Parts: sequence; C-alpha cells; structure tokens
Amino acid sequence: MATHEDDLDPDIAQALAQSVDQVDPPAALCDRVLRSVGPTTRPRVVSHSTSAFPSWLATAALLAIAAGLSVYSFLLRSRITTLEGELRDAILRADASNTQLAEVRRTATDAQSRIAVLTASDMSRVELAGQAVAPQASGRAFWSRTRGLVFTASNLPALPPGRTYQLWVVTAQAPVSAGLLKPDANGAVNAVFNPPGNIPSATAMAVTIEPDGGVSAPSGAMYLVGPAKGA
Repeated sequence: MATHEDDLDPDIAQALAQSVDQVDPPAALCDRVLRSVGPTTRPRVVSHSTSAFPSWLATAALLAIAAGLSVYSFLLRSRITTLEGELRDAILRADASNTQLAEVRRTATDAQSRIAVLTASDMSRVELAGQAVAPQASGRAFWSRTRGLVFTASNLPALPPGRTYQLWVVTAQAPVSAGLLKPDANGAVNAVFNPPGNIPSATAMAVTIEPDGGVSAPSGAMYLVGPAKGA
C-alpha cells in the first residue's frame, strides 16, 4: 500500500530527513531554480536620519544667524541713539560756547569804547536832572565828539508798551539822536554809543520818551535834561 506524505508522523519525517547525508545541489541546478523564481528585489532602506540631518543643520544655522542679526541690530540702534545724544550735547555746548564767546567779545568791545571815550582829550561830562515827569531820575553823560558817548541813568520810570527812551545831543542847530535806551527793571541804564557823526558842539543832553524805533526829532516829554559845560 502506498504511503501518502500527509500521513507520515512529523517526528518520523524529521528522523528520515536527518538519516540521509546532506549533499549540496549542483550549481547549475541552483541557477535554474533561482532563474525560475525570478530576480529578487531587495527593499531600499532610506535613512531618514542621514537625509534629515543637513536640513536640520541648515535650519539651526539660519536661526543662529537671525538671532545674531537681531542682537547686532539692537546694539547698533542703541549705539546710534547714544551717538545722536552725544552729537546734540556737543552742538549745545558749541552753541553755548559761541554765545559766551560773542558775549565776551561784546563786553571787550564795550570796555574798549568806554576807555576810548573816558580818555579822549575832548571828553566832557554832562549831568542830567530829572524833569517834572520823572523827578527822581538822574543821568550822566561822558561825551566826546571824536570817540563817542558813555551814558548812565537811574530811576527812570517803566516804559509803557510800544515806547522807548531816546537820548539826544542838543546843538545850536538842532537836536541829534545819539541812540535808544532800554532801562532795566530798576530803571537803570548803562550804555555806550558811537559818535553820532560830524555834529557841532553840544549845548545840552536830553532824554525823551518816543515810539519804538525812535524818531528823527524829539516829540515826547523830556525826562532828563542837562547843559553841556565846556563842550
């Protein structure tokens, strides 16, 4: 009776297989079997870690660069702000220095003019007395036809809006304006004027109140008047 392979006991089949000598099949047979099965395709394993590494590195580098640029931009803006502040301070100091220098020059020029008048050979002194509109006022003029005029006054009344004091050199022909006067809060004046041109000898000095900007001939009330002696 034929014995079917399916009826064999597994243990008996394994024992029969081990009882036969193991022989390698011929190479030609292996080739035919492999060709009959067909070419085998090995699945390609893609290493995600290797391909992802350059992308991660580039992203990290961009983030680092962006952070560095942000810090640099902040520092640059801070530096610009500091430099702008230093520039403003320097400009203010320069303006202050220029103002102080101009004031020093004016003071020096004023002092030189005063000395020139007071030491002039033709200098004469004129005492001015307050008039009815300003009885407490007084003034003094040091007058030189060649060097100019130094004038001081005190207790002049406060000026109304739009008005100014005007100093006159009175001559035999007509009064000549020497300049405008603006007293301080105490009514004091200390001024120096250049020679008002080739004018005849002064017979008197006078101070009137006139519209701002002055006038060519006296029109207001006289506040100070004094004769010029020895002119």
